[in-house]
Amino acid sequence: MNVSFLGLGVMGYPMAGHLARAGHKVTVYNRSGAKAEKWVNEFGGALAATPKEAAVGQEIIFACVGNDDDLRSIALGEAGAFAGMSEGSLFVDHTTASADVARELCGTAKALNVGFLDAPVSGGQQGAENGTLTVMVGGSQAHFDRASPVIDVYARACTLMGEIGAGQLTKMVNQICIAGLVEALSEGLSFARASGLDAHKVIDVISKGAAQSWQMENRYETMLADKFEHGFAVDWMRKDLSICLAEARKNGSALPVTAAVDQLYGEVQSMGGGRWDTSSLFARLEAMRQSGGS
Repeated sequence: MNVSFLGLGVMGYPMAGHLARAGHKVTVYNRSGAKAEKWVNEFGGALAATPKEAAVGQEIIFACVGNDDDLRSIALGEAGAFAGMSEGSLFVDHTTASADVARELCGTAKALNVGFLDAPVSGGQQGAENGTLTVMVGGSQAHFDRASPVIDVYARACTLMGEIGAGQLTKMVNQICIAGLVEALSEGLSFARASGLDAHKVIDVISKGAAQSWQMENRYETMLADKFEHGFAVDWMRKDLSICLAEARKNGSALPVTAAVDQLYGEVQSMGGGRWDTSSLFARLEAMRQSGGS
């Protein structure tokens, strides 16, 4: 299939690579042209100077950028992807963004007679590189049926959650749950150390019971080793949590733990940890413990 991929960050770069390895003819666009050139040198395909050029003649246009404004900048305007899309083509957005921007862009797409899916992903950089992402999709069944076999090359699960915006709302639930889990794991590990326990042995025991989680299985060793230069960055998590909290204000749901963890991540940023992995909540607690703080 002729496809394009807009945005070659830590997620988009390997996702686009999986498309190329699967035999699709991939055209890429990235704000930094050097990154796009590197991708083409590694995977083949073609690079475009603008999102519009990348979209011309393509059946599906995939995107994975930073936030609502980044998404609008590559989709809209004279140089945006929508300006280059043919009638009947499909735009699949993997950005973690607001449900509002998904509905906005879907409305624009409909007016142009092109399709749109909001399809945020979970699994982080490791999942993108290994082709094991979980994809939460909002949109029509027809558009989902068309896109999902292609998405499957970098996903282990791809599920239609409802109409446009449902994918983004589901991703918000994902981030809400992760925020609480990571803080709880950080507190547990810090408590274990303060109590003189062997934290590795503690995790070996409790991970076989009701406390088990993906975060526990995949992050506790690096947390205890004070290694946070990997995975999903604190800056990105705060962006995601701000979306969750904004949506909660609109739908009337209470997110006290999420709001508290968001502020704790702000403290990690003040420690210079904006690009640290989200498990760095543990570093904050350990710094407090060692300084005798509270």
